[in-house]
Amino acid sequence: MAAKVFESLGKFGLGLAVAGGVVNSALYNVDAGHRAVIFDRFRGVQDTVVGEGTHFLIPWVQKPIIFDCRSRPRNIPVITGSKDLQNVNITLRILFRPVTAQLPRIFTSIGEDYDERVLPSITTEILKSVVARFDAGELITQRELVSRQVSEDLTERAATFGLILDDVSLTHLTFGKEFTEAVEMKQVAQQEAERARFIVEKAEQQKKAAVISAEGDSKAAELIANSLATAGDGLIELRKLEAAEDIAYQLSRSRNVTYLPSRQSVLLQLPQ
Repeated sequence: MAAKVFESLGKFGLGLAVAGGVVNSALYNVDAGHRAVIFDRFRGVQDTVVGEGTHFLIPWVQKPIIFDCRSRPRNIPVITGSKDLQNVNITLRILFRPVTAQLPRIFTSIGEDYDERVLPSITTEILKSVVARFDAGELITQRELVSRQVSEDLTERAATFGLILDDVSLTHLTFGKEFTEAVEMKQVAQQEAERARFIVEKAEQQKKAAVISAEGDSKAAELIANSLATAGDGLIELRKLEAAEDIAYQLSRSRNVTYLPSRQSVLLQLPQ
């Protein structure tokens, strides 16, 4: 009797395990920010896009393909040429995500690795097209315009493949070694030219100052000559008195100066 009971329990447990396995294989989960496309072995890819949560499918007949529909970043480096035939190294940073309603078409026509197949090619195409419209100097001074043009053209191009670009930005832009060296030499030449112009302007200012000073001295001499012609030697005598007064004042303030009476010997009260 006990053997029959255990045998029945074993069969029941086996049946329960099989049923659990069947039920488990008929369930699948779609995580947050993801969507699923159902591939049916008999009818192909279904047009319905499955949202987040737990869902049922027919085991073996149907298979879910999960897509990440959140914005993801990707850096794409490109080497291209400018309008004046300068080599330009550009790195473009893209935030992209697929159009949810077009996931069946994306899976059918491109595949699960759609970003690897589409983004590098269309990014290179758009960058080469836009950069070729500007010369090297404009790429530096009009970088915002270049970035906006690339963003508009690339967004429009990506939409044909069912992709949405949330952000497109130029993160790196450099030129070839020869162009960089030429720019540095140009900057040095401009600085030297500015320095030479400053020296010339300084010399001109000094020349003007010397002319003005000479004109002032000439005018002063002319005024003195006129004064002498008018007042005679009185002006000279006045200047002599003023100079003597100033000298006497300066000597009186010095401790090393001794005054002696006029017409008196320097050697005072010395025995004969």
